[in-house]
Amino acid sequence: MNIKKSVLFILLILIIDQWSKIYIKTHFVLGESVDVFNWFKILFIENEGAAWGAKLSDILPISDNVGKLVLTIFRLFAIFGIGYWLFDVIKKKASSTLIWAVSLIFAGALGNILDSLFYGIIFNDSYNQVATLFSEEPYGELFYGKVVDMLYFPMVDTTWPSWVPGVGGQNFRFFEPVFNIADTAISTGVGILLVFNKKAFHKEEETSTELENDSLRNQEY
Repeated sequence: MNIKKSVLFILLILIIDQWSKIYIKTHFVLGESVDVFNWFKILFIENEGAAWGAKLSDILPISDNVGKLVLTIFRLFAIFGIGYWLFDVIKKKASSTLIWAVSLIFAGALGNILDSLFYGIIFNDSYNQVATLFSEEPYGELFYGKVVDMLYFPMVDTTWPSWVPGVGGQNFRFFEPVFNIADTAISTGVGILLVFNKKAFHKEEETSTELENDSLRNQEY
């Protein structure tokens, strides 16, 4: 896989991700949902923090605004790091599996950072109203945008039997998180690296072994 194919693949994911988010923002009120199937819903929420809605301010003694800024800056550094990794594996002609996986992770991370960077200055809020793109009254500032999530799969929604200790009678729902296309790309890329680890890093291991053998031959001479 060459860099041209990787870039086209990343652009395709970004277009789908951003189109879906902009569509949701401009057609749904915050909290609104549509049932696609019993086990799949389109549910519009906004994520102000990291994965699963966590916030740095929940962990550190800082304000929500400072936590959001730190998180956005961290994501920017992560984007540059992943981008360099992708460029490096393509340059070294690593396995296609590894390049596909890193491309997915990069596309997903870039998709979410676009929300964090720009959505605060191009949308007004979605509370009790459908947001307007390029609004004259944006809800935030640069670096303070909220990530749009909409994919919800409550595949199991039931109640624990009364005889189950500790949780009897309580609601049980699986799968609870709400996510987006970018999150899916990141999770898929990481999943590929975990499941197909040997295949992904096979060529890198071969290249490393060849370099070691060449070094030993040079020492012998």
